[in-house]
Amino acid sequence: MINVMVNGLPGAMGHEVSQACIRRGCKLVPVALTGPGMPADCEVKEESEITKVALVAPDGHRAALEKVAKDYPNLVVIDFTHPSAVNANANLYCAVGVAWVMGTTGGDRDALMQVTRDSGVYAVIAPNMAKQIVALQATMERMAKDFPGAFSGYKLEVTESHQKTKADTSGTAKEMVGSFQKLGLDFSVEDIKKLRDDESQRAFGVPAEYSDGHAFHTYALTSGDGSVQFQFQHNVCGRRTYAEGVVDACRFLAAKRAAGASQKIYNMIDVLSEGNMR
Repeated sequence: MINVMVNGLPGAMGHEVSQACIRRGCKLVPVALTGPGMPADCEVKEESEITKVALVAPDGHRAALEKVAKDYPNLVVIDFTHPSAVNANANLYCAVGVAWVMGTTGGDRDALMQVTRDSGVYAVIAPNMAKQIVALQATMERMAKDFPGAFSGYKLEVTESHQKTKADTSGTAKEMVGSFQKLGLDFSVEDIKKLRDDESQRAFGVPAEYSDGHAFHTYALTSGDGSVQFQFQHNVCGRRTYAEGVVDACRFLAAKRAAGASQKIYNMIDVLSEGNMR
């Protein structure tokens, strides 16, 4: 059995991931690392199962993680915290030597990758855990490689909408922009239109009941003379699809660690390529 520690509780994504882990047969560790000002504990409910999770403030993070790593073999740590905590958390996971799945976006990604490489720990690092969206990203990357400059002269507009609590610009949108740049489009991540208010989100098509949990993205490409338009769109209501992808990533990573795989750092495209998903 895989033991999972979900750092992101008591947040909504932390709850969704924890529930998915329980549904899929993983053991939820009753301890989680959290940020300042959080409650002492929370409950995760999945069907008839209730798990009380103690929440550890920053000054106790290392001691708590070391104890969990000792008490719970076959541990995978899941991180869905805050962009400001990405690098400190990754440094801690690497220092303690635990395997981890990083779904949190933001932070210094170059530093994140470097400390992970230097540590030799097993990790899945991905800005998006939704399998079908990752497949679309991979398709765009391959298009950019096979047909560089195919959209030269086109204009790109990117709009992404997420819940108000998402502090940074979508990591998925940033990665998609990277592919579009290779396809010949003059566009920077600073040009991404970010929607975080109710009025603009309603106009963008987000149902009111999903204001606190959604991911709506539209990538519109228009030819220089305006006569041709392409549009790529992916709209997600709720968080369940991401949580299911996280469990796939955990199972994948645990299998790689058990096999002693020489490759240590993976992304969701690696998980997709393996094919063992639900």
